Amino acid sequence: MTRPHTATCVLTIFFPLAALAQPRPVPTPKNDLPAAAAAAAEVTPSESKYSLTIYSAADPANFDPRHADGHTPGFAVVREIRKLPLVRGENTVKFTDVAAGIDPTTVSFKSLTAPDTTTILEQSYENDLITPETLLRKYVGRNIIVNRKQEPMPGDHNRMPETIEAKLLAVTDSQLVLLTNNKQLPVQMIPRNSDISEIKLFDLQTGLTTKPTLIWRLATDRAGDHDVLVSYQTDGLTWRADYNLLLDQNDTTARLSAWVTLVNSSGVTYPNVRLRLVAGDLGRIGKRPETHLLDGMVEGQAFETRPSFEYHTYTLNRTTTLANNGAKQIELFPARSGLPVTKKYVYVGARPTPGWPDQPLLTRGHVPASHRVDVYLQLANTEQGGLGIPLPAGRIRVNKRDAQGAQDEFADAPEFIGEDTLPHTPRDEQLSIHVGSAFDLVADRTETDFSASADRRTITETIEIKLRNRKTEPVTILVREPLYRWSQWEITACSEKYTKRDARTIEIPVELKAGEEKAVTYTARYTW
Repeated sequence: MTRPHTATCVLTIFFPLAALAQPRPVPTPKNDLPAAAAAAAEVTPSESKYSLTIYSAADPANFDPRHADGHTPGFAVVREIRKLPLVRGENTVKFTDVAAGIDPTTVSFKSLTAPDTTTILEQSYENDLITPETLLRKYVGRNIIVNRKQEPMPGDHNRMPETIEAKLLAVTDSQLVLLTNNKQLPVQMIPRNSDISEIKLFDLQTGLTTKPTLIWRLATDRAGDHDVLVSYQTDGLTWRADYNLLLDQNDTTARLSAWVTLVNSSGVTYPNVRLRLVAGDLGRIGKRPETHLLDGMVEGQAFETRPSFEYHTYTLNRTTTLANNGAKQIELFPARSGLPVTKKYVYVGARPTPGWPDQPLLTRGHVPASHRVDVYLQLANTEQGGLGIPLPAGRIRVNKRDAQGAQDEFADAPEFIGEDTLPHTPRDEQLSIHVGSAFDLVADRTETDFSASADRRTITETIEIKLRNRKTEPVTILVREPLYRWSQWEITACSEKYTKRDARTIEIPVELKAGEEKAVTYTARYTW
């Protein structure tokens, strides 16, 4: 018997002739509902309205929106208003086109048309999506057709493939187990390799779905179209802040612009969505999204900021569209120009492991020395300095206009000079941006003396730091030294003035003239 079918190169789906006949009438349910209400009606968002509240846990240093691959460090609350045609009494509705990362336990339903008399009786969630693998495994115990390539015989290059119609007994990653009509060899195990050119199935009554679906059994006393508000939490959405700092030719002022980068890999596109971003550290069971905190409102900016509980929300003053598997940038606030900038040189010659040791470190040297002098740009986040805007954590890129660049049509194009991650910075705090290392500043750190007392209760260590300025102008290098051998210490001698930065660090500012070399020494005594 020849069966009608539609063929594809890999997977062909067969429909038996009975499937083409008119459906049999559905008996009227006992509650006298129309027949159409007894079957689940699928409702799609042809004219839905959307609102999104996105919470971020993106690490600005490591999260790359270009390679999210569905693993975005954040989540969102989706609110959708969709029209549902309902009959009076009980209804069964398939609510499709929901996000793939939906948490079904967070679903909320409300009829805006009849809120007091429309209720959800039961809810189920189907996410057993159709793939070639899941579809094949669903066919265990049912008949399939397998076409296998045949090795050509000598002189015969048009040999037809072997066709096997059999019951599928089992599926593994490497084999198909079939029950055939061959009386001598009824069971065949076929390797799942390139010899299989086609697998044909007779129908799609497998219980699989083509997209995530919520199925509701609900009741209402009002027939007709209902506008319903559905909300739920889903993974696959996040945001982060991105900043661009343009340094002037003299390294004294800068222009700062800020953008919000939104990433959507939730499986759903949100057209004309009302957008809110939440910044703050929200508690979630098993998760701690380190979301970012903002505050305030800037005239003319795209986002309006308002407090919400112990967090802050940022509502976009217009609608936008977030395409699935896409990233979008929206301006966070208008660019600010003429911001005073200070360039700072810092030398950290030793970088011990964070935290205090469990016991005194009695080994000489212990940590390797660095020769790098780091360069920082510092800005005051104050209204007097041109900012005064609470800034969420994000990635900041620094560019500069070159005063002596090429004299052509590209002469005014800024050059990239470094990037850093910006922590959450409230108003009236300092921005400190690490942009790289100074080419013309060199440093060496050497342990020149080390001794321990006979009872091994005291360590005395002398450090020498040599600084060389190969620039044509004077500089000040801030030497930052960790006192890491033990928590109880004192500086017994220092060739320059120093200040105590914290419980384990001192800072020594060193001024160097153009071309000057200078050595700084200090002695520290540790006791316990």
